[in-house]
Amino acid sequence: MRPTLRHLEYIVAIADTGQVGLAAAQLNVSQPSLSSQLSEVETELGVTLFQRGRTGAKVTPAGEEVVRRARRILYEHQDLRAAVKGGGIFQGRLRLGVLPSIGPYLLPGVVKRLHKDHPSFRLIVREESTRDLSEGLRTGRLDMIISTPEDHPGARSTYLFTETLWVAMARDHLQARQTAPLPLEALADQTFLTLSPGHRLSHIVAGLSARAGGRVSDEYEGTSLDAIRLMAATGAGFAILPSIYAAVEARRGTDVCLRALKDPTAKRDIALIQPALPDPRMGSDILADVLKSEAQVILKH
Repeated sequence: MRPTLRHLEYIVAIADTGQVGLAAAQLNVSQPSLSSQLSEVETELGVTLFQRGRTGAKVTPAGEEVVRRARRILYEHQDLRAAVKGGGIFQGRLRLGVLPSIGPYLLPGVVKRLHKDHPSFRLIVREESTRDLSEGLRTGRLDMIISTPEDHPGARSTYLFTETLWVAMARDHLQARQTAPLPLEALADQTFLTLSPGHRLSHIVAGLSARAGGRVSDEYEGTSLDAIRLMAATGAGFAILPSIYAAVEARRGTDVCLRALKDPTAKRDIALIQPALPDPRMGSDILADVLKSEAQVILKH
């Protein structure tokens, strides 16, 4: 009966790589064999899954639903095998999506601990915007994500920690002469620097800017926290940074002055999020505990 699990792996690999040749190499099969298998599955299903041409293989509208369901079936199959072995997520591969404003600063310690306790565990990390993380979780491209829970309604969320927000400014700015938390009203008429609109942080910063009577820069949208911190160091404006990043930068000896932002809305909750299946994936509670613990280590300094 087609499609088999192997056929589903073929379909997902082609969707991920966008090339039949690359998918064949990834799966260790010949390109003619993969093309033949794909054609047979398309005939069996009665739909064209990929529009193939010189530029690659693009998923068709009908194929999008098949790819989404194929990911889900493979996910469930992998979960079944892990459950039989008794190790849950630590018996296989986990595709973890994470906000780029968190991943590089939180995950190094987490990965080190997980690999020490679970040497066979394969963790694949993807840093993406809030919008892309949502798409990845919905389509099955990602197994779990670390993100802001309000942006993923209907999913299963496990609270991890709350980040307060900090203000980074040039060292020669008048506000840099003090170290106490900075009231939001002190930023009236100032320029706020933040990430592009695809990130939840940019929406939080826009709200803070409006309440302060400032403005979000329309001349510069950062692609990373490092980028907006560097712009703040030049005096181009005030960068609003989450606390894990700020804590890591403070220990490095940063090129900006960092002051906590004193406002009840200057914060964001972070959660481990997975699809809303009847039960959470076995082992996800252990992963959540490790993430919480590592965050506490970083934030207490």
